[in-house]
Amino acid sequence: MTEKPEQRPADHGRISRLVAKITPLPVWWPLPACALLGTLCAGSYAMLTAPEYTATSYVVAAPVKDGDPGAALGYAQAYGRIATSDSTLAYARVAAGIPTQTLRTHVKTETSPDSPMIAITGTSTRPSQAADIANAVADAVFVSSNGVSKNTGVKLLHFSQAITPTQQVSPSVPISVAVGACAGGLIGGLVLLVRPRRHQWTPSTSVPAPAHAAGSATAERERV
Repeated sequence: MTEKPEQRPADHGRISRLVAKITPLPVWWPLPACALLGTLCAGSYAMLTAPEYTATSYVVAAPVKDGDPGAALGYAQAYGRIATSDSTLAYARVAAGIPTQTLRTHVKTETSPDSPMIAITGTSTRPSQAADIANAVADAVFVSSNGVSKNTGVKLLHFSQAITPTQQVSPSVPISVAVGACAGGLIGGLVLLVRPRRHQWTPSTSVPAPAHAAGSATAERERV
């Protein structure tokens, strides 16, 4: 019966050499890691998100014959607020070609306290639809306001109709990648600032015993 060869203990020297060859990560590794992660996330978002287009139509409030010129500015503010009301959007949805609830999220208005002009902006993933939304809402406000112009003394005029945009307003892929890299690098820098510092290990040294303890040990040996 043959005896099995005894298993030799692991070569601790070889393991120690292998461990020594493993280079630890530098302390600044969060900076490039976060910058790379931000670049990938921003680039993926820009490529997967559908582009958006905007078109703006302008209408201006003007006083009717023998009307108060100062009233036009106040009514422009009021018409700018009712441009996104349910009644106005219900009238504009037919020309815009989208439901009222969808139209509400794709249109916005802006007014100025110094000018009786109303800017109506439509947003869509299709350029032609963005212009249709802006013009449809502007026409709805124009019709509703001029129906009561005899009572208000103010009428709306088409100043400029929206045209089909040729450039998207959503960020392009290069811009998104640059912003993502900067944001990731900033986060990585903050991580480096708040992370605890790594303390270098130093071998402990033996501390000599106090003099009175050494004298007590010598006296004890002499008594023995």
